[in-house]
Amino acid sequence: MWHFNGKKRPSFAIIPQNNQESVWDYPRPPMLRSDPRTVTILANNKKIIETTEAIKVMETASPPTFYLPKHTIEKSLLRPSGKTSFCEWKGEATYFDLILDDHVTRLICWSYENPKKHFSVIKGYLAFYPSLADCYINNEKVRSQVGGFYGGWITNEIVGPFKGDPETGSW
Repeated sequence: MWHFNGKKRPSFAIIPQNNQESVWDYPRPPMLRSDPRTVTILANNKKIIETTEAIKVMETASPPTFYLPKHTIEKSLLRPSGKTSFCEWKGEATYFDLILDDHVTRLICWSYENPKKHFSVIKGYLAFYPSLADCYINNEKVRSQVGGFYGGWITNEIVGPFKGDPETGSW
């Protein structure tokens, strides 16, 4: 049986099958892990990123978020949006708009330019909202996490329920 900080996986958590992970097995504070799978981002049906250098960030109750190195995207495609937010673990996030073929996708991704020490490995990496871009891991299309704030990446290997789903407001 799973235990983290002396707690068992909650009874409502979906039990993972072979080759699956439960978000209820992810730690708090979040854990980071290099992920060598091919991550591809499409916007307006055009490939804007393809990399095997992703960093997967996993936190209790949330689908993982994938951070991709900035050098994998043409710098002229991104424009700082002026929006920021704060994460208790990572620090201040800055958000970017994507400009592609005279079309602007607002707040498509974010970055931690000066993350807290434990998360320094994601400095200069970008995390994309799968609700605003077509994101793929090894050709599997990622599904977006419910709720406009969350940027988790849901694939067939991840089971929940997830923070942001209906009936999860008390988490």
